[in-house]
Amino acid sequence: MDLDLGQVRAFVGVADHLHFGRAAEDLEISQQAVSKRIAALERSLGAALFTRGTVRLTEAGRRFLEPAREALRAADAARDAVHAGARPLRLDVWGHLYGPARTVGPVVDERPGLAVELGMSRDLPAAAAALLRGDIDAAFGRVHPPLPDGLAHRLVRLEPVDLLVGAGHPLASAAAVRPSELAGRELWFPAAVDRLDFIKRFCDAFGARAASGGANLGVDHLLADLRADPGRITLFPADAPLPDIPGIRAVPIVEPTPLYAWSLMWPRQSPHPVVPALVRAFAERGRRRRWLDYDPDRDWLPADPA
Repeated sequence: MDLDLGQVRAFVGVADHLHFGRAAEDLEISQQAVSKRIAALERSLGAALFTRGTVRLTEAGRRFLEPAREALRAADAARDAVHAGARPLRLDVWGHLYGPARTVGPVVDERPGLAVELGMSRDLPAAAAALLRGDIDAAFGRVHPPLPDGLAHRLVRLEPVDLLVGAGHPLASAAAVRPSELAGRELWFPAAVDRLDFIKRFCDAFGARAASGGANLGVDHLLADLRADPGRITLFPADAPLPDIPGIRAVPIVEPTPLYAWSLMWPRQSPHPVVPALVRAFAERGRRRRWLDYDPDRDWLPADPA
């Protein structure tokens, strides 16, 4: 028996909404057409996929859902592959405060043949969802568990992290600080703490506390806040250029040095044809720049680096 992809698409739509009418709106067909497609699919499979009345997936429907999604992704990828050579790879970045484009830009610029369109995602969950929907072809940022099934990723850079302080802070005169010296101190970030996996893990490992407030309005705003409040400190990538704002000091963190992990992520099934070349380009620049140097006696990574 061959699956009818129109019927499968109707099934996934209803499974997503648990509502025939809203699924019909998304699919831009009538509710009657959705009902007919679901009924035909159930007859073909010989099993009910939904309960009627209150719409719920049956046990058979729950088992069928993920393979159905995979079938649709494969069909969409097959369709897109015909025209893939004619369109650039759509690459989203996240972790904007830490400047992901600093790493992506030079890699792409070194390979003029790589047709890449750069966009932005809010965070890892948003980038992962966009990849699974097919809205983008690849994404770049810090990848950490849990990661949805169907996505592949490659670690491409480990970047040392400094402590940023205002000139009036007691640590501003230090040549370097150890993570243990931050125990009990509050690390401030202009973003919701529950979205900062690296910071949470660092604080758990070394006894610091994470605090957040206000909106992420960029590096200039972050540094202005540090300068205005001598009690505030934060973490920032060591290789990221800082705006010329007087009164801010970057202090190296040593014994161990925390490393921020940057990764490239893409759909496991039928990736865009440019993805392998992009992975190679990251690997080649990484080897030259020693982006993946790591010494467990000198450096620190979370227990499950991605």
